[in-house]
Amino acid sequence: MPTFGPLLMFGSGETSPSGRAAHEYVFQQLGAPVDIAILDTPAGFETNAKQVVERIAEFLRRSLTNYRPTIELVHATRADTGTNDSATLAALLRANYLFAGPGSPSYAVRHLRESLALEYLCARWQAGAALVTASAASLALSRWTIPVYEIFKAGHDPHWIDGLDILARIDMSLAIVPHWNNTEGSRDADFTRCFLGAQRFAALRASLDPSVTILGIDEQTSVLLEPTADVGRVFGAGTVTIERDGKVIVLDSGATFALSLLRRSKDDLGE
Repeated sequence: MPTFGPLLMFGSGETSPSGRAAHEYVFQQLGAPVDIAILDTPAGFETNAKQVVERIAEFLRRSLTNYRPTIELVHATRADTGTNDSATLAALLRANYLFAGPGSPSYAVRHLRESLALEYLCARWQAGAALVTASAASLALSRWTIPVYEIFKAGHDPHWIDGLDILARIDMSLAIVPHWNNTEGSRDADFTRCFLGAQRFAALRASLDPSVTILGIDEQTSVLLEPTADVGRVFGAGTVTIERDGKVIVLDSGATFALSLLRRSKDDLGE
């Protein structure tokens, strides 16, 4: 039987002081030394993809030095040049803390779907390693994913695409939405709900069956799922929002909750 490790998902702020507390909580569970592998696939289309993961590595190395982390960067930017190459991906099999973060969710889905990289990530997570995602990677592991770049930057109509659906392994079918309370807009521009704005997101949400669970994660906030303990925890400066069947639960930082809130059973949403 799989012994799933912790799953830590950031709305943003994975290299912030509030992010450090979430990382450290998981480090404490794993115990020193922590062996980290950082996968750059979500940012693989960017010319600075290497620098993106190097900054994350430096943050973890500097902020959590007492855990003596070893850090390996996994440069697997495309399905045809890395995400299916066992030599490139070997560090994933050595790590007990696997991280994937910023970039494009649709690009991440396209280059990780049915890939060896995804197989390795899931195998390590199912064997007890920690899986950590931020921003684009958090979107990509959903059952339904928002193609943010296509909508926000290229002007496509809001729509869902099929995600990697990793959480089906623990009986969850989620639409994960980071940057839930984004405030980068102005009086004339609403960038909440992962840059879509509340009005456009409401229309997008209505295109899904009402029974689908939405997991909204604020900026500078993360949610940790611990399958073996059957508990979730909220870290950071904001809140986590769970929506299903017209019901909304908002969990403050520091809150703990039963994972049944996110599973396909509806009982814990007051039904």
